[in-house]
Amino acid sequence: MKKMIFNLAIIAFVAGTMLTACQSSAKKVENAENNLQDAKEKVDVAKQDLNQAMRDSIQQFRKESEEKIAAQEKSIAEFKARIAKEKMKNRAKYEKKLAQLEQKNSDLKKSLDEYNEEGKDKWDAFKIKFNHDMDNLGKALKGFFVKGK
Repeated sequence: MKKMIFNLAIIAFVAGTMLTACQSSAKKVENAENNLQDAKEKVDVAKQDLNQAMRDSIQQFRKESEEKIAAQEKSIAEFKARIAKEKMKNRAKYEKKLAQLEQKNSDLKKSLDEYNEEGKDKWDAFKIKFNHDMDNLGKALKGFFVKGK
C-alpha cells in the first residue's frame, strides 16, 4: 500500500510538473509573441519617423535650392541690364555666355522640380550632383561678373 501511494505521488508529481511546464511554455510563447508584436510596432513607428525626416529634409533642401536659383535669376537679370550698356562688340559675346548660364539655371530648376522621392541612396546622389552643379553655376556667374567689369 505504501508503495502504491508512493508511486501515485510520483506520478502526480511528474504529471504536475509536465502540466506546469506546458503551461509555462505556452506562456513563454505568448510573451514572445507579445514582444514580437511590440517590436514590430516600434519598427513601424521608426520607419514612419525616418520617412517623415527624409520628407522634411527634401522639403528643406528644395526651399534652399529654390532660393539660390531665384538669387541666380536675379543676378542674371541684373547682368542683362549691364550688358545693354556694353559696346556692340562685347555685347554679343556676353549675351551668348549669359544665355548658356541662364539655360543651366533653368535646367537645375527643372531637375529639382521633377525629382521624385526614390529612396535615401538616390536622394543623396541627387543632392550631391545638384549641389555640385549649383556651385559650378554660382562660380561661373561670379566669374562672369568679374570679367564683365
